[in-house]
Amino acid sequence: MKIKAAVLTGPQRPFEIMELDLDGPLGGEVLIRYTAAGVCHSDLHLPDGIIDARFPIVPGHEGAGVIEEVGPGVTKVKPGDHVVCSFIPSCGHCRYCSTGRQSLCDLGATLTEGSMPDGSFRLHRDGQDFGAMCMLGTFAEYGTVSENSVVKVDPNLPLDSAVLVGCGVPTGWGTAVYAGGVRPGDTAVVYGIGGIGINAVQGAAHAGAKYVVAVDPVPFKRETALKLGATHAFETAEEAQAAIVDLTWSQGADQALITVGVVDSAVVTAAFEVLGKGGTMVLTGMAGRQDLNVKLPGQMVTLYEKTIRGSMFGSANPQHDIGRLLGLYQAGPLKLDELVTTKYSLEEINQGSEDLRAGKNIRGVILPHS
Repeated sequence: MKIKAAVLTGPQRPFEIMELDLDGPLGGEVLIRYTAAGVCHSDLHLPDGIIDARFPIVPGHEGAGVIEEVGPGVTKVKPGDHVVCSFIPSCGHCRYCSTGRQSLCDLGATLTEGSMPDGSFRLHRDGQDFGAMCMLGTFAEYGTVSENSVVKVDPNLPLDSAVLVGCGVPTGWGTAVYAGGVRPGDTAVVYGIGGIGINAVQGAAHAGAKYVVAVDPVPFKRETALKLGATHAFETAEEAQAAIVDLTWSQGADQALITVGVVDSAVVTAAFEVLGKGGTMVLTGMAGRQDLNVKLPGQMVTLYEKTIRGSMFGSANPQHDIGRLLGLYQAGPLKLDELVTTKYSLEEINQGSEDLRAGKNIRGVILPHS
């Protein structure tokens, strides 16, 4: 079938709206009609060169929609089902899935190549293969994806809000609750209040943290953090450091959660220094593969027993946690509607990207069929 999609043809280039040929689903695959796609900072990592990618590629890894067709052997979903896509697929049987670590599923090996696990492609134009970011490519009208990349959800849910649970919500929530291990009475500091950081704030507050301190230079983001669970918000890491010393009687924070768009050594150093004894620093934001941005005094790691750990997808299990978080949304404790700042048509994708860079959105959402 012919579809319309936003395409990146190379680094440092804008999105181009193109008509592409989409193959139908093969064994274990489904055809999805995308109804919403979140604009995440990771989508900008492709043109910026932060993430190595094969071009041309259709970005977008936060998606939701309706199943139109299923291929042979598909058992998880059927036509008409409403689904949220997980940017991390989960096969269910590799070493990591079978031990409850779906965020590290072996199927993630081809995410930046844009191909299916066997190296083949489902998008083409004039004899050229086009990749789909994270095997999804949600900046499009339709996609053919693995059944391992979708999670069936309640059809009564608004998909333009539920879409956020495909990436930003579990990544941020899990950064605080799973990777950070926030407990009742803890003090947690979140650096960077975007689509991931705001959910680290929500997660830390829900876990019972006494103090949730948000750090972001954008006033609008600090205000949003205070509405959704932060107890304090500061423009700079230095201001946050001084406040933590006062709030904790010099004991320091229990968790320092790094969710900025591009991680540099300055934020890593600030996060490490704000921690008290036995504290945990979680690196969820990314930088280039060759960037040496973690430079810390090993002696202090030893003497204060500080933990430094990375987190992919918030160390969550998509097949379980996507539904679990949507249940919290339906019950009220988790806010999703409030996170959607602006909605765009597919043709407005470059405006959405500019607004993300400018700090105007907590989360922008593309409506491919609007």
